[in-house]
Amino acid sequence: MSRPDKHQLSSLGFNSLSVHGGNEVDQTSGAIRTPIVMANSYTLPYDPSMKDWSDTTNPSYTRNSGHNQICLQRKLAAMEGGEDAAVFSTGVAALYGIFFTFLKSGDHVIVGDVTYEAVWRLFAELLPERYGIDATFVDMGDMDAVRAAVRPTTKLIHTESIANPTTKVADIASLAGIAKAAGAMLSVDSTFTPPPFFRPLELGANLVVHSLTKYINGHGDAMGGVVIGAKELIHHIKADALVDLGATISPFNAWLITRGSVTLPLRLKQQFSTAETVARYLETEKRLAFVTYPGLASHDQHELAKSQFGGRGYGAMMAFAVDGDPDTQNRFVSHLKVITSAVSLGHDETLIVHVGGGGRGGSERYPENFRKYGHLRLSIGLEDPEDIISDIKNALALTFPEQAA
Repeated sequence: MSRPDKHQLSSLGFNSLSVHGGNEVDQTSGAIRTPIVMANSYTLPYDPSMKDWSDTTNPSYTRNSGHNQICLQRKLAAMEGGEDAAVFSTGVAALYGIFFTFLKSGDHVIVGDVTYEAVWRLFAELLPERYGIDATFVDMGDMDAVRAAVRPTTKLIHTESIANPTTKVADIASLAGIAKAAGAMLSVDSTFTPPPFFRPLELGANLVVHSLTKYINGHGDAMGGVVIGAKELIHHIKADALVDLGATISPFNAWLITRGSVTLPLRLKQQFSTAETVARYLETEKRLAFVTYPGLASHDQHELAKSQFGGRGYGAMMAFAVDGDPDTQNRFVSHLKVITSAVSLGHDETLIVHVGGGGRGGSERYPENFRKYGHLRLSIGLEDPEDIISDIKNALALTFPEQAA
């Protein structure tokens, strides 16, 4: 049975690509879906003496690559518009794969001053202390500050497309121009903005990272990460970070993520629409201290988000706090019945997590209202927006029984 091969994927619309990309008919059984190949090893050629034992193209040992990993990589590269992809066991492993591969002692990195906690610790503590890699944390909304931070030793600018958790939007095209002028690379963690919503490579980014655990899998049942970019860059990441660090995704997780990604464009359409509805409601709530979401006109980077994301939406992540102390935030969360209190994001169910105002890496750089109240990070799922809003209203009524809505 004929299927689109890797050379035909770029000609497909995104919905079609989500269905057919990376899928291969099983030649043994005739199954029309790529099966889970739970093998550690693959057959060797007649004379393996000249074989490259670090080869990641042809499966021989699953730490290097396996059938499900290769199929997933092919699909993700096509979805993001990159030449190649390297999949890892987690999103953090994918991020570290970039840093390990392209940085060495004496190099300098510019990092967003609001960034995922693991990245913050890598550049604030581990990489400087252990390997002599220097980092400057900069407001990625201030291009003058980014330019001023560039040094002759700057090798990488790393940002998040939408910052976790403050929802600050990074100007990817401007950052790509600064990186190119400095002879540096730009890597973008685009976990909050998966394709087809946004493709940073089209605006000049060199490498794009996703925590596959989140939107691309979308079902909260598998972990993984990916780096996507030019074939030459990905070759180095596979040869250095994938083969010899060993953070390999399991065949089962690769299969689960491939399966989950089929519905990605449909899920995003629903989640983004619901997020805008919920955010507009939250902004009217007098019992909240603040709400931040790029789709609101009150957001500092709303115009940038509108321009950069081309009217396709503003993501499905937002942050807010009820007007009160940490115990008030906890009481509010405890009263929620539809929204689930759990970490992670991008699942089919709406998730909320209460994070205090201090104690997290880099939290001193959060906006003042985040530091004062802490925040509730809300990841919109696939429920009806009316049910999510009703759940929030009921929880607020129970948290503030003396106040009317």
